[in-house]
Amino acid sequence: MDTLFSDWLYISLGTAGAAVVFAFVLFRNIMSKDPGDANMTRIAGYIQQGGKAFLQAEYRWLFPFVVVAAVLLSLGADDPKTGLGIKTAIAFVMGATFSAAAGYFGMHCATRSAVRTTQAAKTSLGAALDVAFKSGTVMGMTVVGLGLIGIAVLMLSYGINGINYVLGFSFGASSIALFARVGGGIYTKAADVGGDLVGKVEAGIPEDDPRNPATIADNVGDNVGDVAGMGADLFESYVGAIIAAAIIGWELSGGLGAEAGKAAPVMIYPVALAAVGIVASILGTFRVRANDESKLSSALFGGLTLASILLVGGAAAVTSIIAPTITHEGHTYGHWNIFSAVVIGLVLGVLIGKITEYYTSEKMRPAQTIAEQSKTGAATNIIHGLATGMASTWLPVLLLAIGVWGCNQIAGMYGICVAAVGMLSTLGISLGVDAYGPVADNAGGIAEMSHQDPSVRKRTDSLDATGNTTAAIGKGFAIGSAALTALALFSAYKTQAGDVNLSLANADVVMGLLIGAMLPFLFSSMAMKAVGKAANAMVEEVRRQFREIKGLMEGTAEADYARCVEISTKGALREMVVPGLLAIVAPLAVGMIFGKAACGGLLAGATASGVMMALFMANAGGAWDNAKKYIEAGHLGGKGSDVHKAAVIGDTVGDPFKDTAGPAINILMKLMTIAALLALPLFKG
Repeated sequence: MDTLFSDWLYISLGTAGAAVVFAFVLFRNIMSKDPGDANMTRIAGYIQQGGKAFLQAEYRWLFPFVVVAAVLLSLGADDPKTGLGIKTAIAFVMGATFSAAAGYFGMHCATRSAVRTTQAAKTSLGAALDVAFKSGTVMGMTVVGLGLIGIAVLMLSYGINGINYVLGFSFGASSIALFARVGGGIYTKAADVGGDLVGKVEAGIPEDDPRNPATIADNVGDNVGDVAGMGADLFESYVGAIIAAAIIGWELSGGLGAEAGKAAPVMIYPVALAAVGIVASILGTFRVRANDESKLSSALFGGLTLASILLVGGAAAVTSIIAPTITHEGHTYGHWNIFSAVVIGLVLGVLIGKITEYYTSEKMRPAQTIAEQSKTGAATNIIHGLATGMASTWLPVLLLAIGVWGCNQIAGMYGICVAAVGMLSTLGISLGVDAYGPVADNAGGIAEMSHQDPSVRKRTDSLDATGNTTAAIGKGFAIGSAALTALALFSAYKTQAGDVNLSLANADVVMGLLIGAMLPFLFSSMAMKAVGKAANAMVEEVRRQFREIKGLMEGTAEADYARCVEISTKGALREMVVPGLLAIVAPLAVGMIFGKAACGGLLAGATASGVMMALFMANAGGAWDNAKKYIEAGHLGGKGSDVHKAAVIGDTVGDPFKDTAGPAINILMKLMTIAALLALPLFKG
């Protein structure tokens, strides 16, 4: 094995291990904080039990899928060119296990951090921010640590010419991610929709009121959807981008016939970038401090900005040491060209996040305009929300298009791949900024349900308001990284497919393109209907409890929270299967029946329409949510007004947009391409 290759893998392995240790140290620090009084810990216990029960049930459902898929992958003989066989099956199981472990530990920490955030909010805003952000950082560091450990161990085990086997790790991560995203999204939105429609609109009681039977399920949903689900989503983007760049580097260096000295630098470069990103992210977390509500957002983005600056400096040093060069279509690109592509990817991620903030923040004109449209009812609110979501696609897509063109110009196909790695290298802190939001949201819920002093809820609401914006930015970041990762994986597909005509003059490609463009719409329909079915059951249950439990509305009796948790759990698990299988079955069916060119068209079509749908749905949902928050802050009549009720209905429509279908499309795009890559030897020529 090449010395450069093995040395950097050991360095990356050590850095990844440090990330996991850092996450554990933060977790211990959080657990040492005061969890509050008996009433607070009782309510937090309900949330912890609900989250644990859901993830355990979800993983029990996914276990047979993992076993069957691993057996099928292991049937073929080990072949480093095709990447099939027992080595790929082992990598697949590792990917699925690591993804599940990251999601479970992140949610375990989040459900225990929320009550401590509530207690800290009794002291100061800064203390509450410290607990909530540390919890998010635990998720971020666990994701990047386990992801890079898996990649480094497999690359060390399989060597330079075994990189195609490592693709199984990405397939395992993607499979778990899609089911986790869809299942978690159905769970959280069934509870949220049921709780809002009956509690806020029909019963006229506040959000997180303990009289609402769906309240605990709603708080559990924040964790299984926006912590475990988002973590699994970005885990597979992270490992997918690194592995795709390594595969492309290997292929362009000659594949099985490549000289180790030529292939090693371009294969190890994305892994080294990820290691530098972990160090930068850890250092960036120490920048996040604030005691003033007006400085919350700048504190969070200050940490992310510092990490990004440190990444650029570290990446420059790594580039000069490794000096990767690549030859593509007759052009040789030097290491500083490749470094420039990394910077483009990093800048793209920041810009797309900021554009998402503009379209979704309650402080910006788009969300405020939706709120104003609520004065004439729910219909005009929904119309304007849809229009806002559609309008929000043009600038991110334009930036992505220019970024892809620029990366290709300066570093070829490999440049596009490392741009995706650059965008995701600071995931340790960027996911922390995102995952802190659900913790702050839960902290506010616990404060309301345990009847804390209004000053406590005011502080948690400040954290939550900033968390809504960071969550929306996180979704924009996830979509941008998904687009680049999907393109990187598509480049790997195109390279490994060999001499296949992917021109639009080929009718097979056009057919595949149309089918692929349709799939995100079909997938979204399935996810939306799934939320509708589960939400219907939740609405009926909440109405039943209000009707049948004597003293519930008066506050003298306790709701049956467990029944609502059970409804969300069963609905999510039952409905997540078909959308999840669609992502795997569709490319395999098209490739086996119509061939490699048709499947290539399908992947291109799904990526193009998937990016548009994901942006549209995530941003429309975020804008609807924050339009409601803007009214709840006291504008346009405030809580309980007709304007507020119209905005709640709009937000209810947007819930499955932003938290179920929209985010899951990110994974759909990548999982389809990974499945196609693995099954490529089985496709018709």
